[in-house]
Amino acid sequence: MSTSEQAGQPYHHGDLRRALVAAARALLEEAGPEALSLRDVARRVGVSHSAPYRHFPTRQALLAALAAEGFAALSACMRSIPDSAAPGLAAGFRTYLGFAREQPGLFRLMFDGTVETSADPALRAASEQSYDGLRHAVHRIAPGADRAAVVTVWTQMHGLALVVLSGQLAEDLVRDGGLDILADRAAAILEAGLRGAGAP
Repeated sequence: MSTSEQAGQPYHHGDLRRALVAAARALLEEAGPEALSLRDVARRVGVSHSAPYRHFPTRQALLAALAAEGFAALSACMRSIPDSAAPGLAAGFRTYLGFAREQPGLFRLMFDGTVETSADPALRAASEQSYDGLRHAVHRIAPGADRAAVVTVWTQMHGLALVVLSGQLAEDLVRDGGLDILADRAAAILEAGLRGAGAP
């Protein structure tokens, strides 16, 4: 099928919306959200500059779709951890950190406030589903864990990911599998705290 718009003829595309999101995701990783525009995405896909507006009326709508896709992917990663995984939170820490390192541009977009989560129903639902996966993991360790306990685990996971992405860790903590060791240790500390506190 043609992906360009000829004079007087409408363009055709098998799944233009998906193609636009895929192109935007690639551009996001290349240059960050600040450099992402509907015009650049259209150029990458090979459609007219006006074509993206049929699916995304604004740049913000495109960014929201990207962020929603990111949360769905993160949820899928976390769900792929078997219930038998041990030690409890270590697999979650490794998975969360791996996701952030593999897709840093998407990860930052999901959390940096560029997109207002509450303003987009699909994005809000994807974000909440991702959080539910984390809550499930925490409740496996401490069935009575309250909301503060879940938030504490998430902030530790997220903080570690941000520190890694910013390159602020000492080299000896990063090389030769050091990040996995660090993730496992951080998870063990949190697990001990959750169990020791007998989270109400």
